Amino acid sequence: MAINYKCPGCGDAMVFKEGTDNLVCESCGTEIEVQEFLKDREDAKDEIITDNNKEDTYKVIKCSTCGAELMTDEHTSSTFCAFCGNPTLIEDRLSGEASPAYVIPFKIKKDKVTEEFRSWAGKGFFTPSGFRRESTIEKISGIYVPFWLYDFDTRYSASLTCTVVRHSSDKEYNYTHTDWYEVHRDLSGDYKKIPADASEKMDDDIMDMLEPFNYMALTPFEMPYLSGFLSEKYNFDAHELLGRAKERVSEFLDEELNKTLVKYSGREIKYRDKQIKQTDVKYAVLPVWILNYRYHNNNYTFAMNGQTGKIVGKRPISKGKAAATFGVVTAVVFTILTVIGGLL
Repeated sequence: MAINYKCPGCGDAMVFKEGTDNLVCESCGTEIEVQEFLKDREDAKDEIITDNNKEDTYKVIKCSTCGAELMTDEHTSSTFCAFCGNPTLIEDRLSGEASPAYVIPFKIKKDKVTEEFRSWAGKGFFTPSGFRRESTIEKISGIYVPFWLYDFDTRYSASLTCTVVRHSSDKEYNYTHTDWYEVHRDLSGDYKKIPADASEKMDDDIMDMLEPFNYMALTPFEMPYLSGFLSEKYNFDAHELLGRAKERVSEFLDEELNKTLVKYSGREIKYRDKQIKQTDVKYAVLPVWILNYRYHNNNYTFAMNGQTGKIVGKRPISKGKAAATFGVVTAVVFTILTVIGGLL
């Protein structure tokens, strides 16, 4: 089913307003709190059209505003009509097992993202001017990325041989003193909401660097939060990503162990036993602003945490600017060396 949330005032499409808990009509300005809207509304739902000539991984849906037929892949759960621009949610990809338990709504508004992008791009001395063009900025999209959030109970036992090295000296000699210790550590702890992005399209490293999200803002999922944004259904289920989440917890445990050993100069692990037990997992969709940009046949990504505003990205380098700068620096160095040579 394709869903489009209609404004009770003018009948136009309503979208979620970043930084609030409201739906807003951009045509007449009507603004309604999400829960209030859900309480009284009657969904306008259109039947999914089946096209037997298309692979099963694609579906064609009808826009409930203009009637245009839209093709989506099997993981798209919210999109826009390419003809009238209105937001469309695909209900069967947001229900049952595909329904997220939680959502963190977008807090950062698009105009703020645009401002931050310009500032970020401007800080790169070698960034090509084309990277700052308005046509590039307009491609920034707000996407709800699917995540699995894992809870773990952990126990970590380790035995190590550690050393403390001290140095002293007198008028004749320098001395090195090494003390040896047998050290044992027993650590335990609960790790809550360890995230693993479940989208095949999103770069795992970028998603990891966008953390942390403030999970105090997790809200029980309702579809109106997605209206006006793109969203994806998970490509990988919770079992497929469990190993990745456990690896992250294993790294956290090593960090905690190292914090207890800072007074030692050296350490050698003789024995260790890590027990990492999953106790719970929840499916959530989290907000990300993203711009994929291609420059001189290379792909670049600008991403922003849609809740906290944290930025991750790599700027392209203008070879012309880099070459010009190198030439100037080389000329200056050559001049300085020539002057110094003349003085010797």
